[in-house]
Amino acid sequence: MSQVSFENRTVIVTGAGNGLGKAYALDLGSRGAKVVVNDLGGAVDGSGSGSTPADEVVNEIIANGGEAVANYDSVATKEGGESIVQTAIDSFGTVDAVINNAGILRDKSFAKMEEEDLNAIIDVHLKGTFFVCQPAFIQMKEQGYGRFVNVSSPSGLFGNFGQLNYGAAKMGIVGLTNVLAIEGAKYNIKANVIAPNAATRMTEELFGEDMSKLLTVDNITPLVVYLASEQCEVTHEIFSAGGGRFARIGISTDVGYFNASAKAEDIFANIGEIRDLSNPIYPTSLADELPLFNEAMNKGN
Repeated sequence: MSQVSFENRTVIVTGAGNGLGKAYALDLGSRGAKVVVNDLGGAVDGSGSGSTPADEVVNEIIANGGEAVANYDSVATKEGGESIVQTAIDSFGTVDAVINNAGILRDKSFAKMEEEDLNAIIDVHLKGTFFVCQPAFIQMKEQGYGRFVNVSSPSGLFGNFGQLNYGAAKMGIVGLTNVLAIEGAKYNIKANVIAPNAATRMTEELFGEDMSKLLTVDNITPLVVYLASEQCEVTHEIFSAGGGRFARIGISTDVGYFNASAKAEDIFANIGEIRDLSNPIYPTSLADELPLFNEAMNKGN
């Protein structure tokens, strides 16, 4: 079995002071990566800050014989994202991979959701991913190599009660990563999405005690580490992980129903054919979907 190694590679892990991010950082450090451990050190809702979480992870990596530096900037600002990437360049000369793991929660039911709760989640998750990815992408283009692992969630892909803000941000990350993968392809930059199911300080109340024992952070780490590695050749894909299960998640379509003069009544009469996904197709860009119009037209004639 081939070894997944990070010798002479620099990896940024955001939100690496606890939970999943910490698990990723420690595993990467043990594989020879030079790790930038970013963590604001705040509470689950994003309030407060502190250097202790990031420092403790850095110290653990170094104690185990690895290399690491801490960064305490918030991902939620352009300046913060730039500073995180600059920390990697100043400390280790480059940035080879980014794992955008930083996150907060502010759950409320739809009717009770405040604009402040929506903005805070969008700022950290969606805009935070952008703010870190952009300066890292520029560096990766210059060196002709890079890996992005952007963290989405089943709440974004499938939905979950009380997580309108979180779900919207996490689905936005999928769209961001799709474009990143397309624009990075000719520079050997791979970009993929992970949707983890793991019990952390952010999610343990959602899963309950029994399920939390199964959904450990260690069961997510192998897939994330692979996706961040030089050995990873896949891009523009979404993956689920949790409890020892690893699987690809696809956004698919089908040929569908064609009627250039359709009225609502025609849709009503043919909704079964419109909804049919028995022969799924997985477009990898807008251009990939366009041939389906001709296929649907030919099918209808």
